[in-house]
Amino acid sequence: MPKPNVLVILLDQLTRRALSLYGNAYVQTPHIDALASGGMRFDRAYCASPVCGPSRCSLLTGLMPHETGVEVNGPEMPVDIPNLGDVFRAGGYLAAYAGKWHAGERRGFDFLGPEYSQGVDPRFGTETDPVWVDQAIGFIKEKHTQPFLLVTSLHNPHDICYWIMDQGQLTPEPGLDDLPPLPPNFVRDQNEPEFITTCRARTHYGNEANWTVDWDETDWQKYLFGYYRLVERVDEQVGRVLLALDDAGLTDETLVLLTSDHGEGVAEHEWVVKLMLYESVVGVPLIVRLPGVIDCSVNKHALIAGVDLLPTLCDFAQIDCPSVTGKSFVPCVMNTDLLGRDYVVSHLATDTQRLEMQGRMVRSEWFKYVVFSEGDRPELLFDLRVDPGETVNLSCGSKYQNVLTQHQALLKAWCRETKDPFLTDV
Repeated sequence: MPKPNVLVILLDQLTRRALSLYGNAYVQTPHIDALASGGMRFDRAYCASPVCGPSRCSLLTGLMPHETGVEVNGPEMPVDIPNLGDVFRAGGYLAAYAGKWHAGERRGFDFLGPEYSQGVDPRFGTETDPVWVDQAIGFIKEKHTQPFLLVTSLHNPHDICYWIMDQGQLTPEPGLDDLPPLPPNFVRDQNEPEFITTCRARTHYGNEANWTVDWDETDWQKYLFGYYRLVERVDEQVGRVLLALDDAGLTDETLVLLTSDHGEGVAEHEWVVKLMLYESVVGVPLIVRLPGVIDCSVNKHALIAGVDLLPTLCDFAQIDCPSVTGKSFVPCVMNTDLLGRDYVVSHLATDTQRLEMQGRMVRSEWFKYVVFSEGDRPELLFDLRVDPGETVNLSCGSKYQNVLTQHQALLKAWCRETKDPFLTDV
């Protein structure tokens, strides 16, 4: 078959738990829902790292943060590591990019415009996203003589960071009847790892939690309401891109992949924004659509990692992929019963001033294991079959000792295979 065009829609700070297609009744995302209804939705996709820069570098390179050297926001993606644009250009594709980059010097793609246009406040997706979508639509409308890769990287619902910091005017003021309920796992565990408690008190780098100290339950509900409205705003922009693809007659020959760099706390465990390993923060939406090739279905089994994006797209595009840590999940697209990976790992570095302050998550078929580099009670173990809200830590006691040991061994194997220094530092 001819090589498909590839459209990657990358959103910022969107947890899969805040989409109507994943069962959230308090937010309406008709355009993302429609994309999913025409393709395959994955229920077990995880970011490589729950913060923008490291996750984006991993998505673009197929390598984990300790391999790219980008473990926190700030460092640049190394120039000697090929990125998605480099790889697709070498495979005969046009490679274009519109929107947020957040990976250092822009390279590997034809960038369709400045990242931030004059007169547009670069903080707010409400202002940037329509401009970036205009750039993407302009590219789609052009006549191309070779297949293209187009990354459309949007900002929202990242605006919630500024909403939290006393800028609630970014969304409409809700009435009391408009407020969504708090999640069942809203209350934090008073016996949580000391590492998490320390992160809550951090006054630099992802310090939005400081603005929530005096919130009552109504404030938390207003935060959820605001976040859901920002999700709906970015859904509108996704709809504009997909409509442009339809209008250009390119839908049937274009692979569309939608995901997010990481999720959002959404009040679970009284957590906001990112930089933690809770399910709402590391769990991301993942949708792939290619009419006539990908069945319309839900994949509830396959474990997908952020580093899997590059090799998967190479597989679909029938081009060579460099040696990476990621693995193509195309087999899981063609057979929804496949587990794919035995487990996935997410990498957490929480503090730009203390890079040794880290954590790792191991998600297996049914269990989730988390370990932090320091502090009392550093381990967590959850059975997600019966405890999807991560409220009962099974790492203590003898009943689940075998499961705990198995997951400790998985992480040791991972660190050995990928040369992750984490365990030598714990």
